[in-house]
This record gives sequence, C-alpha cells and structure tokens, in this order.
Amino acid sequence: MMSWRFIFAILLVAAGVSAWGGLRLGDWLVSHGPIAPPIEDPTTIVTTPVLDANGLPFVAQPPQPLVNGQQGVLSPPDQIAWEIPDRSLDETKKSAAIELATTTITMQEAIEIAESGTGQSFQGIADVGDLVLGAGGGGQLQPVEMTPPPPPPPPIAGAPAAGGNQAWQASLRQDLQACSAQSFFDRPSCAWTARNKYCEPNNAWGRAPDCPAKSF
Repeated sequence: MMSWRFIFAILLVAAGVSAWGGLRLGDWLVSHGPIAPPIEDPTTIVTTPVLDANGLPFVAQPPQPLVNGQQGVLSPPDQIAWEIPDRSLDETKKSAAIELATTTITMQEAIEIAESGTGQSFQGIADVGDLVLGAGGGGQLQPVEMTPPPPPPPPIAGAPAAGGNQAWQASLRQDLQACSAQSFFDRPSCAWTARNKYCEPNNAWGRAPDCPAKSF
C-alpha cells in the first residue's frame, strides 16, 4: 500500500512538469506565430477647419428624433425673400375709383359727378341695375307677387278673454312675494308651486308676465 507522502510527491512533480511544458509551448507558439504586417504611416490629419457660409467653423448636427419617429438631421427651412419692393404699397393699390370712394366731397361735387356719368354703363358690382332695368335702363320693372300673410291662429279653448277677471294675477303676485321671504333653497320650489297653482288653471303660460312659457 502506497503512503500518502509518495502520492503527494508524485502530484508535485506532475504539476511542475506541466508548468514547465506550458511555458515551453507558449514560447514556441510565439516564435512560430504569424508575423504582423508592417503598419504604414497614418494619413496626415488636416488641421484646417471647415467653415460654413457665415465663415464660422462647421459643426455637424447630431441626429435627433423627427416627427415620423425616426432619427435624422432636420432639413433647413425654406428661405423667404424679404426684399422690400421699390414701389410703395399705396402706389401699387392706387386707383381712381378707390380715391373717389375714399375722398370726402361736397354735395355739389357729387351732383356734378352724377351728371357727368349720365349714359355711361356701370362696371363691377355697380352694374346690378342692368339686371332689373335692362342694358338700356328703359325696361319695365317686373311686378313682384306678394304672398298673403297667414291667418291668425284660432283662439285656444279655455284661454282667458282680454279684460276678463285678472284677480288671480294679483293673488299670484302675493304668493310670489311671500316666497321671496323664504330661504334660498326653498324659494324656487315655492315660486313653482305658486305659478302652477294659478297659471295652469288659467292657461296663462307665456301669456301673463308672471307666467313664463314652459320649456318642457
């Protein structure tokens, strides 16, 4: 039977041989490995900055979220021509008809303008008279048929006659005045009860001042 000391010595020798063999194998692999290609000189970096249209250093815009959900660089906005025209805006809109319409004149000048324009046909929206009177202005007006008004509605049965007994209206006013002395929350129900008591039997909804028309 082998002692444990002999087994331990064999394990130490085996570990040493394995370590020595690994180092020798590593050296052999390094000496017989592929040779790296020579590195050429890198391209010379241009130190001159790139300038934009304003003469400032150009800086690339980073991508940012667009409206469609993608990442990208926003397109530049459309350029608007802000040139000021040489002519004034009042000169471009200058017209004799506009000046005549916006200039204050006297009654005598208006009469003279009307007399000088006799026999001339109007233009634009002023020519609406020719649609009725004709091109020569001597046509006859076409008679307009008037539609007869509708007959008045028949009287409602049970409606109080004019000048009849109005004593219930005085009683309604008294009840409404009594309701005004009640609390804020009890006042609407009290007024409705009073109106329903007098306006309903007399069919006075929308006919008497204290009986407003029903909306239901």
